[in-house]
Amino acid sequence: MAPAGPTAAVPLGEVVSVSGSQICCRLLAPDSDIEADVSVGTLVKAVLADSTVIGLVRGVRTEDGGGGGKDEQRLIEIDLYGRLHSAADGSHRFERGLALYPALGEPIFAATRADMEVLYARPDKACLRVGSVLNGDDLSAYLVTDDLLGKHFAILGTTGGGKSCAASLILRSLLEAHSNGHVLLLDPHNEYGGCFGDQAELVNMTNLELPYWLLNFNETVAVLASREGREHEIEADILRPALLDARRAGTVDGRKAAYATVDTPVPYRLAELLRHIDEAMGKLDKPDDSRPYLRLKARLGSLMSDKRFSFMFGSPRVHDTMVEVISRLFRIPAHGRPMTIIDLSGIPADIVDVVVSLLCRLIFDFAVWSEKPERHPVLLVCEEAHRYIPSDSGEGFQPTRLAISRIAKEGRKYGVSLGLITQRPSEISASVLSQCNTVIAMRMSNEQDQEFVRRTLPENALGLLNSLPSLQTQEAIAIGEGAPIPVRFRFDDLPLAQQPRGSKVRFSEAWSTADDLSDVAAATVERWRRQVR
Repeated sequence: MAPAGPTAAVPLGEVVSVSGSQICCRLLAPDSDIEADVSVGTLVKAVLADSTVIGLVRGVRTEDGGGGGKDEQRLIEIDLYGRLHSAADGSHRFERGLALYPALGEPIFAATRADMEVLYARPDKACLRVGSVLNGDDLSAYLVTDDLLGKHFAILGTTGGGKSCAASLILRSLLEAHSNGHVLLLDPHNEYGGCFGDQAELVNMTNLELPYWLLNFNETVAVLASREGREHEIEADILRPALLDARRAGTVDGRKAAYATVDTPVPYRLAELLRHIDEAMGKLDKPDDSRPYLRLKARLGSLMSDKRFSFMFGSPRVHDTMVEVISRLFRIPAHGRPMTIIDLSGIPADIVDVVVSLLCRLIFDFAVWSEKPERHPVLLVCEEAHRYIPSDSGEGFQPTRLAISRIAKEGRKYGVSLGLITQRPSEISASVLSQCNTVIAMRMSNEQDQEFVRRTLPENALGLLNSLPSLQTQEAIAIGEGAPIPVRFRFDDLPLAQQPRGSKVRFSEAWSTADDLSDVAAATVERWRRQVR
């Protein structure tokens, strides 16, 4: 059988060792007529009997051959990615993994332009063009849609490397190709509100509706009870029976919800919850023991009267709006807007973790209870993901951590995809990040972040990852199931109107102008007091 793919006439060198997914090759002598000048990132190949093995140079070094410097050898270390093989129609295809490895003494060649056209060809399935292969003579870089979403993905990189623009570009490409999609983006800094135009439903403090009765027991305790200590445990014990009785007194479709548990999302009246707390407090013999009950009542009263919490506690009447809330958040149906952007920047800090927990849990539970024929896959994108799933299991809000971890581990079974975006990969849960089978890594200067990413990715990607500190803005490395082949590429440019609103402030420009600032303080104080942007 003829070898798959074009072959180069002159070899660069020969294989001297084979170890797992790496091989080492000795380059031809420097005084040879053959040009053997290769560098890190060079694509190479070995032509076997029925296929062509493809690899990428991860390192170049010299080694003393024992002749006092006269026998110095130049060696290249190569990561093996897969093989080119002949299809039934005579074309050549790239396939991950290897059945046969190059033998010792096997010649190694530089990959040709024809090889690269096969390697970086547009996949024959749903895909997204995201940029251009670096040094690839205008070859396009693609991500495979179903593998990207079906097996989770992460976008990692230092602030200023183009991470938010990369996320915006990928999401815009998805929305343009799938107008009936279902995407929920958690936006902690109000960066993405203007990126997607009419394709996105913008939800912020002015129009957010998340009724308190959607909270499960742990989330309700987090909102109403003391933060920690013995008081937290006592108040949680008080809330459990009171919440259960209040839920069972609620109605669904005109009937009592006698089946309800403390976690069942059925509407109930806060007055009913207060009544049960009062009844329990009335059974006490000592006045001192009433303090936890009074604290719960006071906290609930303050939430009901505080305008900042009106999106959850502001409605005086209780209506079963769960279907409407779910439909709006998850775009079911999409009505031409397949994305919902949740602006978390205006949500009070002492409840924002509860809101994120609720949203993540609703996505997973809705998918679990959907029948397979009716199941609509949903993509959850978490910007600043390290805030919600920190590496230290003792930090962060545990219900949020649990909800996102469940999506990472089980979401693919139910059609829930997870996209994580963070500039601090070393501060994110390793177990959750390891569930992301596609990683798009941008510039990283922090050694701790680089080492963390290396530990969570396949060994044969290390050569590419070594270039993380030297990546320029908009450059990235895509590794994993969503990338047909590990690739270093440059993201396409985004028009200014489609770029996220970054937090970078240009002091030199702001301090060089003589604008009239007489009303700035007054306007800012007004928004501050009214909690309206």
